[in-house]
Amino acid sequence: MVPELTVTDFTASLYFYTEVLEFQIMVRRSDPEFAYINLGEAQLMLEQYHTEGWNTAELVKPLGRGVNFQIEVDDIKCVLTRVRKHGVPLYRDLSENTYRIGKTEACQREFLVQDPDGYLLRFCQFIE
Repeated sequence: MVPELTVTDFTASLYFYTEVLEFQIMVRRSDPEFAYINLGEAQLMLEQYHTEGWNTAELVKPLGRGVNFQIEVDDIKCVLTRVRKHGVPLYRDLSENTYRIGKTEACQREFLVQDPDGYLLRFCQFIE
């Protein structure tokens, strides 16, 4: 599954994802502005809001209410350092959490941040 996020300021969103978070651009096109991006195996699509888009209702910030996108990374401290370097406020600070999965438990370090439109991103690194 690859989520496509409608964004209100494509330039700001692309900067946030590529410069702050270091996603790579896989595909880029214009009219409307669009980018298919990835960070490791995590993939997202960004599309500038336009009236012909798949808009089911008026967009009111924060966008993406009720959903968070978990992005698994190999080095969470590296991502957190970049976020802090750019002065991006954290939604939730770095913590270690354990989740029960059937009869086993998974432990991960994670923090949450919102993108320029308010989409909630949860970066996590599994702990052995």
